[in-house]
Amino acid sequence: MFEKIERVPGDAILGLIEAYNQDPNPQKVDLGVGVYRDPQGNTPIMRAVKQAEALLLKNEQTKSYIGSHGDPRYGRVVADLVLGTGSPVIAANRASVTQAPGGTGALRLAADFIKANLPGKSLWLSDPTWPNHLGIFEAAGIAMHRYPYVSADNQLDFDGMLATLKTIPEGDVVLLHACCHNPSGFDLNRDQWHQVLEVVKARGLLPLVDFAYQGFGDGLEPDAFGARLMAENLDEVLITSSCSKNFGLYRERTGGLIVIAKTAEQMENVRSQMAIVARENYSNPPSHGAAIVTEILESAELADVWHEELTEMCGRINGLRTDLVESLKPYGLEQRFAHVAEQRGMFSYTGLTAAQVKRLRDEYSIYMVGSGRANVAGFTRENLPYVAKAIAAVVD
Repeated sequence: MFEKIERVPGDAILGLIEAYNQDPNPQKVDLGVGVYRDPQGNTPIMRAVKQAEALLLKNEQTKSYIGSHGDPRYGRVVADLVLGTGSPVIAANRASVTQAPGGTGALRLAADFIKANLPGKSLWLSDPTWPNHLGIFEAAGIAMHRYPYVSADNQLDFDGMLATLKTIPEGDVVLLHACCHNPSGFDLNRDQWHQVLEVVKARGLLPLVDFAYQGFGDGLEPDAFGARLMAENLDEVLITSSCSKNFGLYRERTGGLIVIAKTAEQMENVRSQMAIVARENYSNPPSHGAAIVTEILESAELADVWHEELTEMCGRINGLRTDLVESLKPYGLEQRFAHVAEQRGMFSYTGLTAAQVKRLRDEYSIYMVGSGRANVAGFTRENLPYVAKAIAAVVD
């Protein structure tokens, strides 16, 4: 029965990892895989996570199911983290959290919910967007369209974005990156978020805010501005949250889908539908990562440790952006790459072409995605001079 099954190309980033691992060059640099790296090139377990896991090992009493919506304690701490501890939406019982296997699982919950309960509605995605957005929503059978986001000269195309949003049919869903836009690194400022809000209101659109990098842009509270603006000014909003990056829980698959409805009663109706969607996908979400997050955020001491670590990680990434631009100064390229310092999050659309990226890989063992997207966390103070020299050699 399997004779006619064809082999398909593997994931491009996974292919980069394999090529990087096999490269014998001692100066090789991995800017492809999307995980945080410390100055030694490792993806460490955060101190707060280690301490929380020790407490869980000592105190955990059961491995029973936690229900389709997940642990209610986790739901409460995630709602506070994303929407704010004084959120009027939470106070009005208009928000519901469904725990999910990572941000990807939360997006699939949203996709299946839209397909089942909002028939005929399309999804609008930024151009570019995280490639797996396409796979997730295509698998759910949702029609997709694009709105401009990055211009041909590698700048945020806000005018093009806003113009397209003003043409979207009423009731369609528009996916917005809350912060640290993946893959470009270009974020909306507060004035631009307000303009988007007004268009979403006027057109009667449903925003789906993908919030995968809270704390990796300008900090936990500033990064939440767009998501909270939508939540507090619209009747209906979907928000997907991930703890993979800000807690370093990549392999624990810890996320959640926050649904905001106009009234508490409508929220309960939606929540009942979400339980069915979760049940049909994976029955119950994994518990361990969520238990870690809950343990940390319910403890003032552990939360302080976590905040300190996250601030260090955010500061390191933003510092490396500035350091790259500085490293390119001797080659007269600081203006050409000035946008890198202005972007936020782990990723940067460098502006390098596919041909230039190939030369960096083939001639200098510097690995990044063919689009020119680089994981800034892959830079170190030690490899930046080498990377800058290589970039100068391949650009026109």
